[in-house]
Amino acid sequence: MLETSARLLRLLSLLQAHREWSGADLADRLGVTARTVRRDVDRLRELGYPVNASPGTGGGYQLGAGAELPPLLLDDDEAVAVAVGLRTAAGQGIEGIGESSVRALAKLEQVLPSRLRRRIGALNAFTVPMLHGPRSSTVDPAVLTELANACRDSERLRFAYRDHGGSSTRRTVEPYRLVCTERRWYLVAWDVDREDWRTFRADRITPRPPHGPRFTPRTPPSGNLAEYVSRGVSTGAYATEAVVRLLVPLEEAAARISPSAGTLEASGEGSCLLRAGAPSLDVMVIHVMMTGFEFEVLEPAGLGDAIRAARDRLSRALERQGPKAPAASGEPGAGRPGPEGAPAVVRVP
Repeated sequence: MLETSARLLRLLSLLQAHREWSGADLADRLGVTARTVRRDVDRLRELGYPVNASPGTGGGYQLGAGAELPPLLLDDDEAVAVAVGLRTAAGQGIEGIGESSVRALAKLEQVLPSRLRRRIGALNAFTVPMLHGPRSSTVDPAVLTELANACRDSERLRFAYRDHGGSSTRRTVEPYRLVCTERRWYLVAWDVDREDWRTFRADRITPRPPHGPRFTPRTPPSGNLAEYVSRGVSTGAYATEAVVRLLVPLEEAAARISPSAGTLEASGEGSCLLRAGAPSLDVMVIHVMMTGFEFEVLEPAGLGDAIRAARDRLSRALERQGPKAPAASGEPGAGRPGPEGAPAVVRVP
């Protein structure tokens, strides 16, 4: 009896972990015959679990949606991951998720064994989240769920999309993956009408059901979708693109420059390349200067001219400010005043 109960729990865990299983795969995982799998599925149904079965060579078993949420079976690592994820979910740009996360976490911690509560407590007590600035947009959790389900089921998705200017268009896409940054969520999908891959901000998507039909997923536009989205939102979406060499190691630059601000790649010892976009060359100058690193302009050539123009404007601003005030005692430059009345000049190589 104990062996049968343990096997039923294992079967339920497998059905919860994968969308669909063939009878042969389940039998292999459980180390039993296909006939035993059928009997165990019948027992789960008697206990109220809606296990659906599709006949034929391509058929299989699938845990369907019931009237109530069935108990979830989590191993130790899964339980820790869920608890930590719930604690940090409030800062991930999902509208209304904070309160729901707290309620779910309270329920989870109530049933966790003490050994897992200690592990989670240590992670929470000695972890400090670093959030870069306010969240400029939030996403309805129901929209994220709808997008994720369409990706999972390989089902065409229809939605209204609002661009950065506020204009709305109707889109029909073949959704592939959701990609999230510290600030936003993006949908990578094949645009059916434009016959090309596109990246959509999830907070600008308003689903327009019905969706479908099913489709065969295409080869993705990149083997690294995080890098693909980073390149698109930090460079490709802007009128002006630039490449500069930062005179610091890649690791140091990556600690300060987020994926949404530009893409980085190694470029010899002690330097790296930054590829970024901006609405104009003047804005690009500010963007590059704000990194705080020494740099060398590689392209476009016009960026060098924009930097010289900015240098000259700064120099004139300092000249209009008047003579440099004497440094206070103990400050750098104190006791070494320059020629009386000499204007301060910013020197840029």
